[in-house]
Amino acid sequence: MIKHQRVNSKSLRAITQKIVSAISPERVILFGSFVYGKPTPDSDVDLLIIWNTRKSYPLRYRAISDLLRPRPFPLDIIVKTPREIAVARKRVDPFLNEALEKGKTLYARQARRQARSR
Repeated sequence: MIKHQRVNSKSLRAITQKIVSAISPERVILFGSFVYGKPTPDSDVDLLIIWNTRKSYPLRYRAISDLLRPRPFPLDIIVKTPREIAVARKRVDPFLNEALEKGKTLYARQARRQARSR
């Protein structure tokens, strides 16, 4: 049996920092029972990662999955591009919309400031 560490804010920050350092995503969002449910000892951590890349879904998923091995606790990872998120919002994808609306943003890339011309 695999022994996993307890999910807490420190372990979530460590996972988030690992993701941010490796791929510089647009956003990392925690959703599911750890945000708006009642997690049990068997609950996994649900992460939605928004990554502006041209990689196919399997390659995106694999990149993140490999990055997070060994897993400190059970993780369910979804990796979407900003374009896929926009399409999901237009189609009213209830699963992704719930994650986006009720989820907790663990990381959001700051927009680059435009130099003001005078």
